[in-house]
Amino acid sequence: MEINYEPADILEDHQTYRQIIGAHVVQPAGIATPEDYAVCRQIMRAASKNYSSASNYLPADRLPHVEALYALMRVGDDRVDRDHSGFDSPLQAIDAWEHEYWQAFANGSSPKPVMRAYLDTSYKFGIPPDTMAAYFRAMREDITITRFPTFSDLLYYMDGSALPVGRGMTYILGTRPPFTVSEALPGADSLSIAMQLSNFWRDVGEDWHRGRVYLPLEDMDSFNYSESDLASGRVDDRLVNLLEFQFERTEQYYQTARQSVTMLDSGRLAVMGALEIYRAILSGIRSNRYDVFSRRAGTNKLQKLYLVMKAYRQVR
Repeated sequence: MEINYEPADILEDHQTYRQIIGAHVVQPAGIATPEDYAVCRQIMRAASKNYSSASNYLPADRLPHVEALYALMRVGDDRVDRDHSGFDSPLQAIDAWEHEYWQAFANGSSPKPVMRAYLDTSYKFGIPPDTMAAYFRAMREDITITRFPTFSDLLYYMDGSALPVGRGMTYILGTRPPFTVSEALPGADSLSIAMQLSNFWRDVGEDWHRGRVYLPLEDMDSFNYSESDLASGRVDDRLVNLLEFQFERTEQYYQTARQSVTMLDSGRLAVMGALEIYRAILSGIRSNRYDVFSRRAGTNKLQKLYLVMKAYRQVR
C-alpha cells in the first residue's frame, strides 16, 4: 500500500501519522541489506570522529543499528546545514525527509538505503516511530531560530536535536534486569544533553560565523558578554566566567547520565567511553585558555584510549 502526502500535510498533524501507522504498519523481515548498513557506516565515520571512536567499542551485532540511527539524523542535519541539492530550500529538504520517514513506516519499506536501515533497526528493537517526531520539529526550527533567550528554550530545542539519539540508543542496546527501558531513558536524555552542550561550547566561534548563538542570551546578559564580543572573538574574564557557568551546568547532566549507564544490557563501555570523550571537550576548552574562536578543543588518539580505559574501570 502506498500513502502519499504533501509536505504541508506532514507539518499539519502528527496525530494523523500515528493513526496511519497504527492502522497500516507492515511488519516485514530483512528490510535492509548489508549494503544499506554500509552506507550508514560511511556517513557516521565521515561526520563525527568522537562518535566513531566510541562506537568502536559497541557489540558487533548492535553497531550497524547504531550507525543506522546516527545516519538517519545526520542526513536531516546535513539537509538543513550543508546541502539541500534537489530541493528549493532547506525547509523543503527536511520536509521531504520527514515525508519519507513516515511513509516508510506506513509502507514497510523505502527507496532510500539509510531509511531502510533505520526502519529495519526500529522494527528489530522496538523503537517507537514517534521517537523521531521531535527531531523533525527541531530541524525545521534550526532553519529560522538562531538565538535562544533562555536555557529552557535551548532545552526545548535539544528535546528534538539530541534526545532522540540517546533514546534510540537505549532501545538498541537494551537494559538488563531489573531495569527497564523507561527507567534508563532519563539518564539517556541527560547524556544526550551533556554531549550536545559540550559541542555547543566548543563551537561558539564556528556557530557564530554560521549565524547561530547557542549560548542562552539571558546568560550572556548576566555575564555582560555581548554579540559584538562574539563577533570580535574576545576572550576575557567575562567569557571565562560565562563558559564556566555553562560547564558546571553541563557537568550535572554528565553526572546524572553516568549513574544510569550501568542499566544498559550491552554497549556500556562504548556509552561510558563516549561520555568521557565528550566530557573531555570541557577540559580541552580550558587547556586552550577558553579560546573557542580560533582553537578547537578535542582529544588525540592516545587521550581517547586513556578515556576509554577510564570508562572500562567504571563499567567492568
